[in-house]
Amino acid sequence: VLRFSNLVFEPLWCRQYIRNVQVIFSENFGTEGRGGYFDQYGIMRDVIQNHLLQILALFAMEPPVSLEAEDIRNEKVKVLRSMRPVTIEDTVLGQYRSRVHGGKSLPGYLDDKTVPKGSLTPTFAACAMFINNARWDGVPFLLKAGKALHARHAEIRVQF
Repeated sequence: VLRFSNLVFEPLWCRQYIRNVQVIFSENFGTEGRGGYFDQYGIMRDVIQNHLLQILALFAMEPPVSLEAEDIRNEKVKVLRSMRPVTIEDTVLGQYRSRVHGGKSLPGYLDDKTVPKGSLTPTFAACAMFINNARWDGVPFLLKAGKALHARHAEIRVQF
């Protein structure tokens, strides 16, 4: 409704007016004993592939024929099929380490006893994704997600 029914946003919702779109998800806590589960998936599969791609698809889709679930799904699938495969050059990965915050010592990812020793599983990821269609060609969609960051929030930033 914010986009499709808004006479101000809808004409601007394209590559001519939008420089980039950022979808950001951060948590201010680590794995906290759930590292065994998290280590199997990492931030890319746990958050970016599942949650943030859903948000990107809703943001970038064309108006559906109706508000029925199947019509919305079809438009989201069109977006996902139009996406360029992500390359390692378009990706930054990281893993949080122990730190002191507010006078309190916080453990690093590898300090979690449920995480395998020497794990390289990323707990932070940022990647640039591109949709190859007439509306979004050339506009980077920057997806960022991480654990044990300074704040807990989720947001979409649109830079016109």
